[in-house]
Amino acid sequence: MSIDVTRDGHVATVRINRPHKMNALTLAMYDDLGRAFHAIKDDDAVRVVVLAGTGDRAFCVGADLMESIPALAADTIDISAWDPAHIKFPGFYKPVISAIRGMCMGGGFEIMLATDIRIAARDAIFQLPEPKHGFVPAGGTLVRLVRQIGYAHAMEIMLTAERFSANDLFTRGVVNRVVDAEQVESVAFEFAEKIAALSPIAIQTIKEAALTLQDLPLADAFHKEAALGQRTFTSVDAKRGLAAFANRSGK
Repeated sequence: MSIDVTRDGHVATVRINRPHKMNALTLAMYDDLGRAFHAIKDDDAVRVVVLAGTGDRAFCVGADLMESIPALAADTIDISAWDPAHIKFPGFYKPVISAIRGMCMGGGFEIMLATDIRIAARDAIFQLPEPKHGFVPAGGTLVRLVRQIGYAHAMEIMLTAERFSANDLFTRGVVNRVVDAEQVESVAFEFAEKIAALSPIAIQTIKEAALTLQDLPLADAFHKEAALGQRTFTSVDAKRGLAAFANRSGK
């Protein structure tokens, strides 16, 4: 059981590797996943991340309940210890694409919500079952879901604890693409390569704006937007891009 990280060019793959347990995360795996995201944040060679689970039975079914629930209930750990694994830390602006096959439940669903583009298999199953067990999805979902999709849709997913199909979540705006299971990772990597070929400062600034501007007062948001834009206009990437455009236009 492990969190495997590989890199091909500018694309890093983070893979949850515990298929015999539906890629349920042990406490050690949560720590390893958080460390992987922190390392990627600081690695300038990585521009885009693909997050996947090993095998076709599950993307991730969240925490290993036999280990995590007793620890949480005994108050020996705090759920905030999992913040790095759920990308609940500042400054991570590299795009993350999730490739979802099989079960995506509980903490796995919450980790998916930390990603930017979601590719799901047609037979994937999604659920936030926490209310059935007397607790809540507090790994980012209570904040993220109502900001990412319509309020009524978000509340249905959280309050009912029901299972949803990939198509259900596509129509609600949670996932971007629904494809055959054998195509999930290839489509995810197509997105990753396409984005990795673009200016990293532009891409990361777009994500930074999306995550930091939405709750500011309008005037403050526009002011910050202008500052972010100016940062890209004066970047080396922009100068190269504008020079290339000028050369093409002059021919």
